[in-house]
Amino acid sequence: MPNSKSYSSEKPARIGVVGTGFIATGLVSVLSHQPGMQPAKVLSRRPKDQFSGRVADLHTDSINELVDNCDLIVECSGDVHHATPIVDAAMNAGLPVVTMATEFHVTVGSYFAGKGLITEAEGDQPGCLAALHEEAVEMGFSPLVYGNIKGFLNHQPTVEDMEFWSNKQGISVPQVTSFTDGTKIQMEQAFVANGLKTDILTRGLSGIEGMGLEEGGNYLAERAEHHGKPISDYVLNGKLPPGVFITGRNEEADPNVLRYLKLGDGPFYTLIRPYHLCHLEIPRTIRRVLDGGGVLLNNTTTPTINVCAIAKKDIAAGTDVANAIGGQFFRGEATRIADEPNAVPIGLMDGCRVIRNLEAGQTVTLDDIELRDTQATQIWQSALRPQA
Repeated sequence: MPNSKSYSSEKPARIGVVGTGFIATGLVSVLSHQPGMQPAKVLSRRPKDQFSGRVADLHTDSINELVDNCDLIVECSGDVHHATPIVDAAMNAGLPVVTMATEFHVTVGSYFAGKGLITEAEGDQPGCLAALHEEAVEMGFSPLVYGNIKGFLNHQPTVEDMEFWSNKQGISVPQVTSFTDGTKIQMEQAFVANGLKTDILTRGLSGIEGMGLEEGGNYLAERAEHHGKPISDYVLNGKLPPGVFITGRNEEADPNVLRYLKLGDGPFYTLIRPYHLCHLEIPRTIRRVLDGGGVLLNNTTTPTINVCAIAKKDIAAGTDVANAIGGQFFRGEATRIADEPNAVPIGLMDGCRVIRNLEAGQTVTLDDIELRDTQATQIWQSALRPQA
């Protein structure tokens, strides 16, 4: 694994970036100004002539060229099937991998967690929660709730609305749709549950609606204590900032001190990180890895939570599905693997074909669809699929 002590402005660490979307292109720009590291290659399926500037200069369509010219790989393509062989090649070459790739981790990340260093970065909610967890524990807090803050949710958004918001926000229709229909937050909190060894209270999460942050955090903390284990969940309130929070106890600190520090009367205390800044934060995790700081968050080798696919509407046999995540046919729900062992991870379903009629609200199993034959599918089938 690279060591930052061997890197400097004269010999910076060579960082490879996978993807050319919002996160990846932003990261290339940020890395160009980071001491001790530099963007070295950008792997993309799109042709070089579609880009300009640094991305065009560093463009490659070869996994081997990426691996051979980099000291660390950052995967942020957003495509589980595309990412899997790249991560595999990086691991086989002994390179550490930093990601902004929740869907990848929840779907096949556990296969790679024991094969080398792979970690999610700060910048998206799971990595930010993992960083807040480290801070909270260092200060004597015992987390009970690992919480996400969501401002809006609509399980059945229209194509027209999603196209409008895609154009307005400058991100793809599938991304906007997965944010809106709840699939993204289900993925994120499943990842947090696996990575931080917590549980969920119920399939689809609780999603406490309309409460303030302290009230919602306290409510979830009480339920977590009754449950007997810390939980991963979220609150739904459009007036709250787009960040993450942890609610828990602190038996080490004087309650009077915590009250003076504006944390309230207890017994539960909520810490909030009121932002997540995507690619702007990734270099902090890269530096952590280069410094030998190890994994911030991965899906672990023993996950307990999956994100299954729920049919949004009746779907006829023979239907081809381009996008399962962020499409018009399915949305994702977090569920315990033990409770739904036959549920197919929604992260595998891009490009699948429906082979049996599905009804609205139905959970998808392997009997219902035909998956693409990719390395990701093969890994899940052979190494991660629950055994009957």
